[in-house]
Amino acid sequence: MTKLVIFDCDGVLIDSEPPTLRVIADSLTRYGLAMQPEDVAAQFTGGALMDLGIAATALGATLPDDWLTQTYDEMFMALREGVALIDGILPLLDKLDTAGIAKAIASNGPMEKMAITLPPLGLWDRFQGRIYSAHEYIAKPSPDMLLKACAQAGVSVDQAVMIDDSTTGCRSAKTANMRCFGFDEHGDGAHLAEVGATPVRHIDEIAKALGL
Repeated sequence: MTKLVIFDCDGVLIDSEPPTLRVIADSLTRYGLAMQPEDVAAQFTGGALMDLGIAATALGATLPDDWLTQTYDEMFMALREGVALIDGILPLLDKLDTAGIAKAIASNGPMEKMAITLPPLGLWDRFQGRIYSAHEYIAKPSPDMLLKACAQAGVSVDQAVMIDDSTTGCRSAKTANMRCFGFDEHGDGAHLAEVGATPVRHIDEIAKALGL
């Protein structure tokens, strides 16, 4: 029986990836590594920004010492313009609440980023106290945040489910021996299935799979 559902944030709860990918692509291009947003998505989605910077440097980018701070500042400015909810999220959250199933967020993004994007959509209050950031715990693909969420909710990993749109997040669930839905609304989710996730193209599929 499922007692806890853990959500990735960007690309699962909220559609924040387009402005984020644009900011990162523009920044990397500015510092010598020509990138389009779709290139960033293909090569770096799911990783922490610090790790992305290390990988970009290895590929030829010349990043300044303050690149992380600079990029987050640009990203936060773009996100303050507002982002949309992923279709189907609010009905799923309502069904989880009705069924008495706990919810949590495990994101490789910083808490400050979620404090910008989630409150206007009503999600900050719905997850208050159960939001985990890789800036406070170990980043996915480590299972650290997932295990912390289970411990706080008082459930075992076999009673929890992860929802993520990246191979990085799905690998964290696999390492934790936790059931995982791989959300890929624009593809077949084959790359997520390869790391142990059950692919879904719409959030509504998750409610049905959980019997809600």
